[in-house]
Parts: sequence; C-alpha cells; structure tokens
Amino acid sequence: MKIDANYWIEKLQLQPHPEGGFYRETYRSLDIVNKENTLPRHQGERNACTAIYYLLTSEQFSAFHILESDEILHYYCGAPMTIHLLDKQGNYRQKKLGNNPENDEEPQVVVPHHTWLSLSVNTPNSYSLIGCTVAPGFDFRDFRLASRQELLQIYPQHRQLIESFTYG
Repeated sequence: MKIDANYWIEKLQLQPHPEGGFYRETYRSLDIVNKENTLPRHQGERNACTAIYYLLTSEQFSAFHILESDEILHYYCGAPMTIHLLDKQGNYRQKKLGNNPENDEEPQVVVPHHTWLSLSVNTPNSYSLIGCTVAPGFDFRDFRLASRQELLQIYPQHRQLIESFTYG
C-alpha cells in the first residue's frame, strides 16, 4: 500500500482548509477562558486550547494568515515544510519543520500571535502532515487571511514572497 497525501486525507478524514491544504480538528479543550481572564486581544470566550491535523501538498500553499493566539506546529510525516514568517516590523524569517536537524529542520516551531504565517512544501510531488496547537484555542473570529494588496502596502520589500503566498 502506498502511503501518500490521499491516504492521509482519507484515513484522517481531512477537509479542505480556507487557507489551502486539508485539516481536521482533533481536540478542543472543555476549559473555557472567559472575558474576565482572557487576553485583551480576544473578544469573548475561547476554549483554552485546540489542535488539528494539517496536510499540505507540494502543489499547494498555505496562504499568509494571522492569528490572535500563539500557534505551535508539530511535524508528523512526509516532506519537510517551509514556514514563512513576517513580523510587525517587516522582518522575514524562514523556518523548516521536519525531522532532520542536520538540514536545519525542527520537529516543532512556535509562531507568536500577530505574526503573518505561510507554509509550503518544497519537495516536488510530496506532502507534509503536521499538527497545529493553538492557545487560547482557535476561533475563526481570530483568523484573518491576508489580502495581497494589504500586505504589499505594509511590506513592499517582500513583494515576491507575498505574491507567491497570497491569492490574487
């Protein structure tokens, strides 16, 4: 049996994600962070933590997006994944998510809140299966998909990167 992206999409019952790729939520904490003890950047209640499976193929990309919570990416299998990060000051950083430290890959990468994030798989005809843990928990109210025009206005020095990882 060939284990490829379609195998994992079927076995893990993954669905298309709005930013690109496929996902399924696997955990949503029953603990609630409410208005009295949540962070000011969150409006209303949030679950304390959430987790998903996320799969991306080399033919796709995860478009630049931003969250109000910190996100921890965990490598599971497949090809290494490139993480593209743009902070508020316009600094670009690239990290590699994978299991080979000799190639500067890390099995876990933390993405701070308010950091623009995009993902890609650079090995042709491959995929990467990862996990994403968000705390306080993920809520679509805290998710914003980047507008190409918006990012180009803020970070004109990163035109090629932004055009590569946003939808026109």
